[in-house]
Amino acid sequence: MIKAVIFDWGGVLIENPASELMAYCASYLGTTSQKFTTTYLKYEKLFQKNQIAENELWRVICAKLKVEVPKIKSLWGKAVKSVFRENKDVTAIALKLKESGYKIGFLSNTEIPTAKYFKKQSYNFFDVAVFSCFEGFVKPQQEIFEIILNKLKVKPEEAIFVDDRKEHVEGARRLGIQAILFKDAKHLMRDLKHLSIKLN
Repeated sequence: MIKAVIFDWGGVLIENPASELMAYCASYLGTTSQKFTTTYLKYEKLFQKNQIAENELWRVICAKLKVEVPKIKSLWGKAVKSVFRENKDVTAIALKLKESGYKIGFLSNTEIPTAKYFKKQSYNFFDVAVFSCFEGFVKPQQEIFEIILNKLKVKPEEAIFVDDRKEHVEGARRLGIQAILFKDAKHLMRDLKHLSIKLN
């Protein structure tokens, strides 16, 4: 019996922000999106696990790109605020699930500035929110799935996980969680019904 549905953030609850985030930061630093992205991805997981602070991230990246370090408090936070757009159809599904009696979880590979942005939004319908930057693990590591299951107080077989990245979906499935590879809200509703999820 399913008791909880866990949602990813970027690419599910919000439109996938990755390319726009890269472009925003690249433009601010005066470099190309391709050069910035190639350099950033070398440190992405460290940033998402909070194993490198934002100021240190920029120091290292800017040294490699031979550009000036940004003087603002949080370039990443500024970029997030600029490019994040809510997927209202998916938020509506999450709210319907909540109203139908399911626990609603949030699980994201997220950096500290992004987590701060999340906490300023009206996401008060989540029973549990788990951020990689506060836990030291990232999807698809088994540990981060175990963390949210424990916080939701459900077993793997009692949860559904929704993510737009195949490797994250496969990571959840390895633990015994039923997982949906997200395409759009219409397909999500269909997939939930196939898993016998009933909405009021």
